[in-house]
Amino acid sequence: MDTWLNNGFPRSLILLLTIVCVCVGGARAQAPSTCLDCHAALDPPLQVTQAQFSQDIHAQEGLTCASCHGGDPTKADMDAMSKAAGFRGKIQRNQIPELCGRCHSDGAFMRKYNPSLRTDQLAQYKTSVHGKRLVQGDTKVAVCIDCHGVHDLRPASDPRSQISPLNVAKTCSRCHSDAEYMRGYGIPTDQYANYNRSVHHEAMTVRGDLSAPTCPTCHGNHGAAPPGIDSVKNVCANCHVFQAQMYDKSTHKAAFQSASLPGCVVCHSNHDVSLPTDAKLGTGSEAVCMRCHKPGDICDQARAKMLQDLTQLDGAVKAADRVLNVAESSGMEVSEARTEQDQARDSLTKARVTIHSFKTELVEQDIQAGLKIAAKTQAEGQAALAERDRRRRGLGLSLGIILVVLLGLLLYIRQIESNSGKVGTAELHR
Repeated sequence: MDTWLNNGFPRSLILLLTIVCVCVGGARAQAPSTCLDCHAALDPPLQVTQAQFSQDIHAQEGLTCASCHGGDPTKADMDAMSKAAGFRGKIQRNQIPELCGRCHSDGAFMRKYNPSLRTDQLAQYKTSVHGKRLVQGDTKVAVCIDCHGVHDLRPASDPRSQISPLNVAKTCSRCHSDAEYMRGYGIPTDQYANYNRSVHHEAMTVRGDLSAPTCPTCHGNHGAAPPGIDSVKNVCANCHVFQAQMYDKSTHKAAFQSASLPGCVVCHSNHDVSLPTDAKLGTGSEAVCMRCHKPGDICDQARAKMLQDLTQLDGAVKAADRVLNVAESSGMEVSEARTEQDQARDSLTKARVTIHSFKTELVEQDIQAGLKIAAKTQAEGQAALAERDRRRRGLGLSLGIILVVLLGLLLYIRQIESNSGKVGTAELHR
């Protein structure tokens, strides 16, 4: 380039040549596709536009229509769809998993595109209810394209993707909320409606927590269940580790297992998981214990004791907070007490987790630790308020003394002015 400029070539000519080379290079890189030329003019569902296919992750990686459907997209006659060109045409639903698996199960092939992408999806799919029923001839079950899309597939990280955390529940609901489509399978169709009322859905959509549970979190995506889980009824422990550890210590575990009850779901439900509150230990509309237990039995007494303890600690924490709030708003230094108060709240949270053990002595340990801290921080807040009052009294006394001094000075000045006036009058009479 520098040589051309030194030899007198105009800059505008060099720029024009560069643009031409780039355009020619781009034209060579993008091979013609007669598939899109025709299908862009068709009506749905056969319509596939260039704009639609250009958003597809496969197209962006350089794959073409022929990669799945076969044929020769460079030809404009019927030879493009000949058997000699390997044309497959429409892929039957029962063939789709194997077709996708040709690439996605080949580790060496996928490594060229995305080394981090798992290549066991097809094997996992074959273990799922969907995969097993497909082998049995049920073509209504979900296959790859039902969840991922067809010609506009996007990665899960793309918020427009059908399988992104924000959209995947709705994707599942297209089948599972359709009562007519699900007729004959013997499962409810209200899962999506229930999930939309759950604390998990609120965390996802309101608080923006994309790690909050959604359908694949509990049921798995390609496989029958999340890795390492023998049954979906045990999946809660993947996230709620400490609650599960406490539950393992309780008598409920053995009782539920003997009755073939699904653990956490008995009290918390599965799709419609509500925000856990102390009221679940009560006797009102939110109560869960009394669904099984009789009033006055040993378990009912334990329930009442744990609720009483939680209520006591919750009240103590709130009382200490009120005192510290007043002290802080009055300008007093209570940051250390604030830090200690966090420990009291932690004890309350821990106690609420420990109730899953249903052992009153374990809950009592957490409660007493929290009560001790809350009493200390409340005393520190009250001491700060007492110090505030002392300062205010001292300030009032100081202001009083200052006012008395000022008043004395004012009287003294007036006395001086009065005496000066008398002396002036006496001299005038002389």
